[in-house]
Amino acid sequence: MAKHSGAWAASHTRWLLALLMMLSVSTLIAFLIRPAFDSCDRHVNVEVVKKRVHSAPQTGSAPSPLGFMKSKHVLLVSHELSLSGGPLLLMELAFLLRRVGAEVCWITIHKPAGTDEVIYSLEHKMLDRGVQVFSAKGQEAIDTALRADLVVLNTAVAGRWLDAVLKENVPRVLPKVLWWIHEMRGHYFRLEYVKHLPLVAGAMIDSHVTAEYWKNRTHERLGIKMPETYVVHLGNSKELMEVAEDSVAKRVLREHVRESLGVRNEDLLFAIINSVSRGKGQDLFLRSFYESLQLIQEKKLQVPTLHAVIVGSDLTAQTKFESELRNFVMLKKIQDRVHFVNKTLTVAPYLAAIDVLVQNSQARGECFGRITIEAMAFQLPVLGTAAGGTTEIVLNGTTGLLHPVGKEGITPLAKNIVKLATHVERRLTMGKRGYERVKEIFLEHHMAHRIAAVLKEVLRKSKRSSYS
Repeated sequence: MAKHSGAWAASHTRWLLALLMMLSVSTLIAFLIRPAFDSCDRHVNVEVVKKRVHSAPQTGSAPSPLGFMKSKHVLLVSHELSLSGGPLLLMELAFLLRRVGAEVCWITIHKPAGTDEVIYSLEHKMLDRGVQVFSAKGQEAIDTALRADLVVLNTAVAGRWLDAVLKENVPRVLPKVLWWIHEMRGHYFRLEYVKHLPLVAGAMIDSHVTAEYWKNRTHERLGIKMPETYVVHLGNSKELMEVAEDSVAKRVLREHVRESLGVRNEDLLFAIINSVSRGKGQDLFLRSFYESLQLIQEKKLQVPTLHAVIVGSDLTAQTKFESELRNFVMLKKIQDRVHFVNKTLTVAPYLAAIDVLVQNSQARGECFGRITIEAMAFQLPVLGTAAGGTTEIVLNGTTGLLHPVGKEGITPLAKNIVKLATHVERRLTMGKRGYERVKEIFLEHHMAHRIAAVLKEVLRKSKRSSYS
């Protein structure tokens, strides 16, 4: 079978503690609140880190553009609580609002029966930061929605909660709803999900291409009109940027991850970091990777040994699709070149360890693709599909190279892999330019300013509606 990073989980606590002692305060905190959800992670010696935090000098920072949200009551409604992009992004908003003194409540619509380790960990992470967490059903949810200054529905699917729980109170809540949409798939355009969309205060979408798609699709397919729509590009957290700009931390992370994968420092590592699913294009990436190996062999090119890593597996429920991926690897006899890693919140170690990120989302692509700007922060070039939000992030030929979606993109991606493998200076230059682009427009404070402008407008509309 293709190699899996079992060594990573087994030694995670030992190396993490060593790294934590080398990093600055905010980075220490980041690693504490963003662990991979392996069982051994819960045994990290927090007391060692606490001593470092309390003894470190505190530095000032610029006032947050979200300062006007102090003492505001905000209800965040998530369709699920998982390691996927939508819920994690909403959690990040929760923490930004808590940081300025807002009262933030969180409800999750869909929860599995019984105890779920990921949900348990994420809920306690929120509780530790002062976010109130309670059931999506019942009178408490209704009362909170009615008294809230702002209600944020996260993803199109969350719209079903309005009628199911609020019922006759829906008209009183809609004027203060901001609907944050991340989906790009056609099956989300169902009236049962979004029938109230025209009546909310506004919609917030992560990219221009997705906003245009929603505008056209809702009109053509459902016969409804989008509310005022705001495009908000995301930004990298301060914690991630601190790791990305810490050469010592990156070196330690790179050495450890590569050792656990069996990859040498001089080898070239191409990674796709997404949940494993057909829509994310891991199958097409592996075909491109295999084709690139053939091209190198046929042309007798002198390049370092190439490796591919798939970060986003699920060991607890290996899907038919992932089995197909592993079978392909075995069939092509490239088990020593391809590595599968379990899904994790802690992407920084892998970004520090790899040389190139592949963003291979298919069909309409990513709504935005947060991992793309995170990779650019680590000065990595990006090989991405020419679709969705990726086209608004990656400057083709400058910060990375784009290729078509679908089977038509297999050979172009393979050739792009070879290009970056054979042209070291070009690869490094693209990485540096990507980092510069992140510093210009994709930082946390950029995102906070963009979100602040939207929230001010939504609050203004809500207040105006309450007087009419």
